[in-house]
Amino acid sequence: MRIAYQGESGAYSEAAAQKFNPDAAVVPCPAFDDVFQAVETGRVTCGALPIENSIGGTIHRNYDLLVQHELKVVGEVELAVIHSLAALPGVSLEQVTQIYSHPQALAQCDRFLRSCSGVEIVATYDTAGSAKLIRERNLKNTAAIASERAAQVHGLDILRTGIQDYADNITRFLIVTRPAAIADVLGAREPNKTTVVFTLPNTPGSLFKALSVFALRDIDVTKVESRPIPGRPWEYLFYLDLAVGTQEYRCGRALMHLAEFAPSLKTLGSYPSALTVAAKLPAAATTGPGAAAQ
Repeated sequence: MRIAYQGESGAYSEAAAQKFNPDAAVVPCPAFDDVFQAVETGRVTCGALPIENSIGGTIHRNYDLLVQHELKVVGEVELAVIHSLAALPGVSLEQVTQIYSHPQALAQCDRFLRSCSGVEIVATYDTAGSAKLIRERNLKNTAAIASERAAQVHGLDILRTGIQDYADNITRFLIVTRPAAIADVLGAREPNKTTVVFTLPNTPGSLFKALSVFALRDIDVTKVESRPIPGRPWEYLFYLDLAVGTQEYRCGRALMHLAEFAPSLKTLGSYPSALTVAAKLPAAATTGPGAAAQ
């Protein structure tokens, strides 16, 4: 199996891909769009995409891309994210005048960054990519917020570790694949989670009515997300995560009920939840290279 991810070697997305399948070959891509393209063209089997962080919130771009492409969600990974501040060997914290990282990582380390008076904060395309830039350009007064593994890969020293605002900093990733490959990726694992997206008429109580089709059947809605519809101001797509697989009768009935009044409805995937995936992985998943990047 080959799994694409956005970023450079040492990125958290790489660790998530390896956690999903420790035996998979991982393939870096410059942008999230490139991950989707790599999967669609068959260059890789799956893509690993961050979708939500427990501190920084939703990664909206990937919700939009899920609708724009015909890939299906087949898995979920939760990754503990421990941010470190890294710089070239010999550089001290007092010498740092710039800090590079991805905007999400910067948001997750806000309190630490506010304590760094006189330091310029620079948003980049990737956490591990920030470490790579420092090494390639020999930036002696610049540090990167990245994983410890990214620092190791790109030859940087750790100045501080665990600089995120909260200890329980967790990113949730979705694993996507082509519809034809779903059975091969899932194997014998039973889906127990489903993600759907739909539209609703702009009428009083329409969202309440939509959610009620799941409440009536005792289906737990674990996440609700809305995104604007391009070209249709003030109209929205609604995304729901359901704690049930589509193979269950009550899920099928609920979606049929929703389709009666939702102008559009699409199932983005039915898949094993993160805890189920972890339970099925071999022991190497907690000791291999994926764990080193956490």
